[in-house]
Amino acid sequence: MDQYSYVANSDAAYIDQLYQSYKQDPASVDTSWQQFFKGFEFSLAYGEQAANGNGNGTNGVASAAQTVPVDAKHSEKEVSVASLIKAYRSRGHLLAKTNPIGQRKDRNPRLSLADYALSEADLDTTFEAGKLLGIGAATLRKIMESLETIYAGRIGFEYMYIREIDVKNWLRNKIEKEALTFSPTPAEKKRILEKLNEASIFENFLHTKYLGQKRFSLEGGETTIPALDAIISRAADLGVEEVMIGMAHRGRLNVLTNILGKSYEAIFDGFEGSVPSQVHGDGDVKYHLGYSSLTKTPAGKEISVKLAPNPSHLEAVNPVVEGFVRAQADEEYAGDFAKIMPILIHGDAAVAGQGIVYEVTQMAKLPGYQTGGTLHFVINNQVGFTTDFDDARSSIYCSDVAKIIDAPIFHVNGDDPEAVIFCAKLAVEFREMFKRDVFIDMVCYRRYGHNESDEPKFTQPTMYSAIEKHNNPRELYSKLLIERGDVDAELASRMDAEFKKLLQDRLDMVKQKPGLPYKPLRLDQQWAALRYAKTEDFDQSPQTGISAETVEKIGQALVTVPEGFKPLKQIEKLLADRKKMIFETKQVNWSVAEQMAYGSILLENKVVRLSGQDVQRGTFSHRHAVLHDSTNNTLYTPINHIQDGQLPIQIYNSLLSEYGVLGFEYGYSMAAPHALVIWEAQFGDFANGAQVMIDQFIAAGESKWGIQNGVVMLLPHGYEGQGPEHSNARPERYLQLCAENNMVVANITTPANIFHAMRRQLAWEFRKPLVIMSPKSLLRHPQAISSIDELTSGTFREVIGDTYADPKKVKRVLLCTGKVYYDLLDKQQADKRDDVAIVRMEQLYPIPVKQLDAALSQYKKPELVWVQEEPENMGYWSFMLRRMRERNLRYIGRESASSPATGFAKVHTQEQNELVAKAFE
Repeated sequence: MDQYSYVANSDAAYIDQLYQSYKQDPASVDTSWQQFFKGFEFSLAYGEQAANGNGNGTNGVASAAQTVPVDAKHSEKEVSVASLIKAYRSRGHLLAKTNPIGQRKDRNPRLSLADYALSEADLDTTFEAGKLLGIGAATLRKIMESLETIYAGRIGFEYMYIREIDVKNWLRNKIEKEALTFSPTPAEKKRILEKLNEASIFENFLHTKYLGQKRFSLEGGETTIPALDAIISRAADLGVEEVMIGMAHRGRLNVLTNILGKSYEAIFDGFEGSVPSQVHGDGDVKYHLGYSSLTKTPAGKEISVKLAPNPSHLEAVNPVVEGFVRAQADEEYAGDFAKIMPILIHGDAAVAGQGIVYEVTQMAKLPGYQTGGTLHFVINNQVGFTTDFDDARSSIYCSDVAKIIDAPIFHVNGDDPEAVIFCAKLAVEFREMFKRDVFIDMVCYRRYGHNESDEPKFTQPTMYSAIEKHNNPRELYSKLLIERGDVDAELASRMDAEFKKLLQDRLDMVKQKPGLPYKPLRLDQQWAALRYAKTEDFDQSPQTGISAETVEKIGQALVTVPEGFKPLKQIEKLLADRKKMIFETKQVNWSVAEQMAYGSILLENKVVRLSGQDVQRGTFSHRHAVLHDSTNNTLYTPINHIQDGQLPIQIYNSLLSEYGVLGFEYGYSMAAPHALVIWEAQFGDFANGAQVMIDQFIAAGESKWGIQNGVVMLLPHGYEGQGPEHSNARPERYLQLCAENNMVVANITTPANIFHAMRRQLAWEFRKPLVIMSPKSLLRHPQAISSIDELTSGTFREVIGDTYADPKKVKRVLLCTGKVYYDLLDKQQADKRDDVAIVRMEQLYPIPVKQLDAALSQYKKPELVWVQEEPENMGYWSFMLRRMRERNLRYIGRESASSPATGFAKVHTQEQNELVAKAFE
């Protein structure tokens, strides 16, 4: 294949398309192309074609290039130079000098002159194509110098895959105009040096004072600190009032002190091993804690900066940050995403390897989860724990996930602070302009091992030999500023000495007064008004009934559709059934009671947010909170029309994600203490995919970080013969995580109780996560109904006693929870067994001991039997056995099994009948 055919057949064809667009509407192409086409003399090529009879009916550039006569060689080279410029824009990043400690891997960028039928003989020829770069007609030498400076210097820009022409043009203009002229002011250079100084000396100080202690240092990536400083400062200039940061442990202590302003004393106190005073719970290691501060930028702007607490599970904090930001945008900034910005700081191995990154990236443009664009900052150490990047990903870059949402990526050399600052400012401006994600991939290195006691040379001997001889970014930048005359050597030396003395003074203070007060992440005044729960709070639930007028008002909304709205026939029947329930029989099913709870909370001017897969309709077609017009698919949400001026429900069908969405809702709830925030799993065991969020955040967050959270998880559960994946929500896992009143676990059997459970979440003076093994068959069970009177008075009932059995005859009490109650009830009623009582535990944790004792007090020393549908090694049995050792509980249920349920309907029915029969033997 000859070299020129590449140009003629691909890039020249592309240019031809642009030219055809230009001829129809000059404004349809970028201004640089307009100038190119105006100045480029095509008439010679076309005239020669016509004279020789070679015209083929087109006037395109590519056609001209393919049939060029001898005296039109310059025209064909113009096409080649234009193609070369386009190629640099697309692939110049593959040549960029972004690696501070070695040569880049050759990715075959195809950017040599020969690739475009050009040679050194053309270097001093002037080409109109220079106008494409904004430098006017220029020699090829000048064009190449500009391309190398812009696209193959210390920054590699990836943006040509973006499909929106206005977004791409904005980026290209910023990159090609500003990259050639960018030079920080003297004040900015001094600020960069100060922040590098703080970052480097802080790490070095810790390394010498606490040798061998884990701190997950930032050394090698110290430019992160001036970068974050610049991001926050530029964001404040553009009107951002709040920033929420999520990051893992690498560099976290440095960010806490030198970005958020956490005191050095507090950091040193953590290293000294002191137990802080006034701590709630068990606490966490120093490099997992969150913090909040009000920061003033060099320009004097105030901005709130928060760092979310997180576990060691890399990237797990990402959806939490996004949910937090969405809640703040909704409630504090009236939906204006320009006022709050999420920043996610990634490691290179984690951003490439953790699936949660993909889930959160897919949320970026979805109505229920968008946050106006996230600024992603990758601290690219070029190694993950001990794994080389060649073994850590298949993609060229760790940041390639950005391309699925057309987010630009700026790869930059971490040893060039000024280039990093250019990227930082550009990223903020892009985010604020287009309200979409942007990635900075700062290529640096990790001076020590994964932690400071680790030996990295075991696995990267040559890399670490190079790192040992390599000066850190502060030393390199200080030397550069001195050589350029931007600062003098005496000033740089004085800055070092003053900061070292400050650190030593603070350390001396801590050694004299250990055990500083613990300061948890400050969220807002709404949280400050709440308190932590006490054990006695669970002895009696608060009153959560609503007025009959409110029931009537909500009920009217639930059965009404606007004039001209045509629902499906099945929905018409559902609305008629609702109307009969609410206004005639005065008895409601699960769906109505649930929406009554939501409506009543909305009328109290509190947010209700429900998301998950198919929640608008409900997996089991029970909720139908959002109706569709059968003729035009127009949506109508009845609960939003209870009264004028009410808050609307936020109910979103989620992307097919559990981990990401549950994390998002946890984050939303973290920012909104007076919102009812619910995640519903399509089936309960789908929560398996979100186990990190459950273990690390929901169950342990209050103990580790002192942060309360009221997120609700609805996990459909119950044995109805649907097989192993659709029967069991794994309640034993949640019960195993229960201690210190950390969360509420329930399995509810009545519509009234789901109503009160939801309202109780916001009625309490504290917040607890609520995990409900929610029903499937009970959604339509004829006996699973409640009177409206139960909604207008009363409380959540932790235990429901038996009203059929004769207390004087009862010798056995069946304790159970959830759907199996109705199976037992059918047997009790059919056989008229008034000598066996059935007591329902609607709440399993905190275990309602007083309520249970009250329900059992009418019986004289009965045999207590725990009955469950789940296998013996699953469900609630182990938990009940531990919690009620002294009560001599006996077990009835399925035998232990490795799978939650049989896949055969007949076997299921046989097992269910046997366990029910055994309960009454």
